[in-house]
Amino acid sequence: MAVISDFRNVPEEAQGAAVALGNFDGVHEGHVAVIDSAGEIARAKDVPLGVLIFEPPPRMYFQPEGTPFRIMTPETRRDALREHGVDIIYELPFNKEMSQMSPEAFVRDVLVEGLKLKHLSVGFDFRFGRGREGDVNTLATLAKTYGFSFSVQERITDGFTKISSTAIRTALQEGKPETAGHLLGRYWRATGTVEMGEQRGRTISFSTANMRLGDLIQPMHGVYAVWAQIEGEDKWRAGVANFGRTPTTGLRDPLLETHLFDFDEEIYGKQMTVALVDFLRREKKFDSFEALTLQIAADAADAKQSLKAMSGGSLSVSALPKPE
Repeated sequence: MAVISDFRNVPEEAQGAAVALGNFDGVHEGHVAVIDSAGEIARAKDVPLGVLIFEPPPRMYFQPEGTPFRIMTPETRRDALREHGVDIIYELPFNKEMSQMSPEAFVRDVLVEGLKLKHLSVGFDFRFGRGREGDVNTLATLAKTYGFSFSVQERITDGFTKISSTAIRTALQEGKPETAGHLLGRYWRATGTVEMGEQRGRTISFSTANMRLGDLIQPMHGVYAVWAQIEGEDKWRAGVANFGRTPTTGLRDPLLETHLFDFDEEIYGKQMTVALVDFLRREKKFDSFEALTLQIAADAADAKQSLKAMSGGSLSVSALPKPE
């Protein structure tokens, strides 16, 4: 899969694609429907399937000091798009030039002259161009003007809720990882480098692998049942994780601290992926370290029960169960 970072001087083999255009943060079922729509045309016209994404996203350009909001890192998103058969990712920078393009200039300069696309697919609520002036009606008109085919994917719901990145973010921030997983079609995951922590957990036989979430959205502070995969391993290990600031032992920047069951190896510096499965309780301050220790043991028992229920009693799986 090719990754193209400029709409100018696009290699010939990356031109002439059927392109799905959007933010694709999460690559949820609504995004997949847009990609599949472009994919059908790509197969019919025997051209590559492309996805056009802005990186960094417009939100980061307009709100550089804003709170983290990404559902996926760019690397994880690329992996997900590859799994859906995408041949080319046009990962274009959203900068001052891009922000000031009129809708027609974007279509003419980027899509037609730059990418030389054959087809464009977007979601029903897509907006683009300076001040978000353009919409699907604008694109339909410009597609006729510049001679490419165009399709719009209608709203995708789970029967009740519109499947959207916003709904997924809201679910995570409200401590509803099962809802986020249902909307995503898979459990939400965070990937990061395991770093040295305060090592207090070692004193009570609950050592943790600690990760910062970086630009990823911060889920509700609290304790979760999780599956985790360590770099270099195929299996997923069961665990219990706390995301927050540890008010009992002293406030600090939020960390995801994961205790893996039946595991006692040094993994500092390795990449680890943690999937949030079940929210157990909010983070709270305890009156003593002893009270915290008792609660951690109870949390671990609750997490084991939750994860065993979905995996046939196993605390190690080769593939993650699907959210209900």
